[in-house]
Formats: sequence, C-alpha cells, structure tokens
Amino acid sequence: MSFANLISLFEESRFMDYIAYFFLFNLTIVFLEIILDWTLRKERRWKDTGANIVIFLINQLLEKTLVGAVGIIALMPFHYITPLSIPMNIWTWVLAILAADFTYYWMHRIEHEHRILWANHSVHHSSEDYNLTVSMRLSIVEPLIEWIFLIPMILIGFSPFQAIVGLIFVAQFQTWIHTERIGKLGWLDWIFNTPSVHRVHHGSNNKYLDKNYGGITMIWDHLFGTYQKEEEKVVYGLTKNIHTNNPIKINFIEYKHIWDDVKKCKNRKDALRIIFGGLVWRPDYFDEKETFSSEKANRDY
Repeated sequence: MSFANLISLFEESRFMDYIAYFFLFNLTIVFLEIILDWTLRKERRWKDTGANIVIFLINQLLEKTLVGAVGIIALMPFHYITPLSIPMNIWTWVLAILAADFTYYWMHRIEHEHRILWANHSVHHSSEDYNLTVSMRLSIVEPLIEWIFLIPMILIGFSPFQAIVGLIFVAQFQTWIHTERIGKLGWLDWIFNTPSVHRVHHGSNNKYLDKNYGGITMIWDHLFGTYQKEEEKVVYGLTKNIHTNNPIKINFIEYKHIWDDVKKCKNRKDALRIIFGGLVWRPDYFDEKETFSSEKANRDY
C-alpha cells in the first residue's frame, strides 16, 4: 500500500464515517451530561470542566496539523519492510480491534509504569472530578509517541490504516465510561471496561493503584493480574494533586517535576533512570521526604 493510498483511505473509507458518527455521539453525551449537571446543580468543579474542554480543543487543532500525521508517516517504513499482509474485510476488522485492544492494554500499562510516559498520561488522571469531560483531558504531547506501540501490529501484517483506526475505536469507546451516573453493571463489569471498572482505574486509593488498564475488554487485566472490582468509594485524582486549572500547566507540570529531580542527580546514570525508570525510584542520596513528595505522589490510577 502506497502512502497516497493510505491517505485516501483516511479520507474516503466508509469505516471513517462510522468513527465520525461515534465521535459525534460521544460529544453529544458529554454535553448532555453538562446540561444535566448544571440543571440539577450537581456538585462539579466547573473550572476543571472548562480546562478539560480547552485541552480537547487544543488536541483537535493539533490533529489538523503535522501532529495528526506523525503516526501515519512513522509507521509506513514498518509497513514496507514486513513481508506479511492482512487483507481488510469484516473479519480482519474484528481481529484488528481485538489486537488494538491488546496493544492499548500494554501501552496504557507501560505509560503508568515509566516516568517519562507518565508525564504525558498523568494529564488524564489529574482531575479530581469524574465526569464525561474527563475523557477529553488527554495530553497534547501523547499523540507524538503512541504510534510506537502500534509497530507490532504493522509487523504482523495489519495496515497502518487498520492499526490506527483500531486504536482510535478503542479510545472512542471509553468516552461513556467516565461517569458516576451509571452504577455497577453486574457480569458486564467482569468482561468489559464499564463506568464502575474505570472509576477504579481513576482512583488514588491504595487498593485501586495499578488496576484495570483495559480499553474495551477486561480480558487482558484478568490474564495479567491487574483486575480490581469497585469496592470502596473512589477518591479521584493523583495521590498528590496538582491544584491548577491552567491547561498548559496541566499538560507539562510533571515534566517540571522530572527536571527538578534530574537537577539533583549526581551522575548521568541516575538522571537517566529518573527520566526513563519507574515512577517511585530515586537515588539513595535524595532526601527521603523529597523521594515520596514528587512522582509517587503524582502517581494515580
């Protein structure tokens, strides 16, 4: 598949129409919840909601620029070098979405486990509210690197179009689960990513940390031991909250925390481990209080 053919798929494929309808549906339910909460005077941090919407608009603007094309351009070399090719039909679309869901699980889990990636993903977890606008609170930097996780899908024969659209579908599915208005759903909570399951993921409670990474299904969480059902009341946000509604600060504050720690390192090895290592690791010579006041404190799930 040539680059021109790939671009034409994004412009002309009927599957993109379905994604567009899904996107419009999601926008509709987000703003219906806003109207409902406003009408019923439900407790909500409205400045936080405003920040979520501004971040969403920034991401939409960036998507129309080169940022939106980075993943397509970067994945094409892997598409050219692989000898494998999976044809596009209804059955392979099902497989592509399942593969994208598996990819999402590991991408999501790794973003929670490595500090430089958590600097991006923590944007989504930094709200102390839990409503549908939180689904819009996504890092403006994250799209520049998430394509890397799709490389295995390309190498086994999926086209960049199927891989990217599959991941988009997994992400779009998750809009409706960012709400407190839907309670537990019984056996569905065991199989699928539901509001109850995802509330756990956004909790900063100790028993909820590192849990429920799945996108559409909970299959991977059951297989890899990261499933947790909703039991106690969820406390949303980070374990140390950022206390700002400034969209730029929300997006880049963790980079500042990383830089502050890097400046305290005595050697390059420690600095690199601060950047690319786990969230809670610090050199022994760091003050104990500082050790736990930075990234462990900024860690949420």
